[in-house]
Amino acid sequence: MTRGLSTVGTAEVAEDEDDSSSPAVEHPPRIKFKRPDKTARHIMNILNKEAVEKVRTEREIPDVQPGCIIQMRLQVPENKRRESTLKGIVIARRNAGINTTFRLRRLVAGVGVESVFPLYSPNIKEMKILDRKKVRRAKLYYLRDRMNALKK
Repeated sequence: MTRGLSTVGTAEVAEDEDDSSSPAVEHPPRIKFKRPDKTARHIMNILNKEAVEKVRTEREIPDVQPGCIIQMRLQVPENKRRESTLKGIVIARRNAGINTTFRLRRLVAGVGVESVFPLYSPNIKEMKILDRKKVRRAKLYYLRDRMNALKK
């Protein structure tokens, strides 16, 4: 049965007699494929976890959270032999697998300095947690205004 419009504007219905004689076109079943970007992301997540586990087995990495006062020995990339010791308070942490970073705030000659370090960097030779302050925030950016936490 087909529908059409007549010239006067009313709908008319015409009967087709041979509807059952025309063969129905059968399409093959649709095969679902995973999107390549999703599979690549999954592979990268696996590689990321393996890299983190490898670094954790090589050396001890403490659980650095905001509010921790840490002391770390850092090998300076420009001069391979020189190591510097930094002491400061962790004010932020960004979790991203092997690219996890933390923000360290410290006082240098009475001026507050912030530095961002990769947690799993091979340049960090040693990290010690000296103290843990009780904090209720994940990002302690308010310490930029009041740096009395390090003076104690």
